Amino acid sequence: MNLEGVLYANRPTASGWEEFVIAAQPNQNPEAPAQQPSGGFVVTEQQFNQIFPGRNHFYTYAGLVAATSAYPAFAKTGGSTIERQEAAAFLANIHHETGGLYHIVEANKANYNHYFDYNSKYKVVPGKQYYGRGPLQISWNYNYGAAGEALGLPLLSNPDLVAQDPAVAMKTALWFWNTQTGAGKMTCHNAMIQSKGFGETIRTINGALECNRGGGGAVPNRVEQYKKICAILGVAPGDHLSC
Repeated sequence: MNLEGVLYANRPTASGWEEFVIAAQPNQNPEAPAQQPSGGFVVTEQQFNQIFPGRNHFYTYAGLVAATSAYPAFAKTGGSTIERQEAAAFLANIHHETGGLYHIVEANKANYNHYFDYNSKYKVVPGKQYYGRGPLQISWNYNYGAAGEALGLPLLSNPDLVAQDPAVAMKTALWFWNTQTGAGKMTCHNAMIQSKGFGETIRTINGALECNRGGGGAVPNRVEQYKKICAILGVAPGDHLSC
């Protein structure tokens, strides 16, 4: 079994960021990992710490595992390979969006008063701001409202919850990952379980700004991070890595 980013929140949707090999005994089911992570999640706490060595103490492994209960199909669909690829894809994107899970809130405070859509059914609550927070930097009142509604949380009236509770922060990222098509044509979850490739997750998260723009920039950074995390999780990255 193999064991073993910069902040952007300037778009009108939630978004946005070495390989060690241990020889294992033959396994009758080659798709099953030789060692099952505790708690049933495909990423162990040791691997999580290896992926995010400089993370902010706010972001915790326990918070991530707790958040997965809101979307039980996440990283538990399609067999061992696809499950680990999906986990790697999610972790690579949040790594990029937050500088390795370092940023909790949007760094550019000049944007803080820009995220109000007064035509949305999710009405702006006076005195509240809807700038980027959490692993995928959820922003705008309509995204806080929709995520809160889906998760049973008062995020429209109390958006700061995303920056105060590690599990809530991760749940908002998983809400987008599992339910929103963003700038793409499918959810990130469906892109991975249907083997459409890591590139489709980039398109969904920030395709309007990053995809179809030639070499350089954010896309290769996301792809390289995904490859590194796949190596840590002991899984091949698959095809269609770029958008």
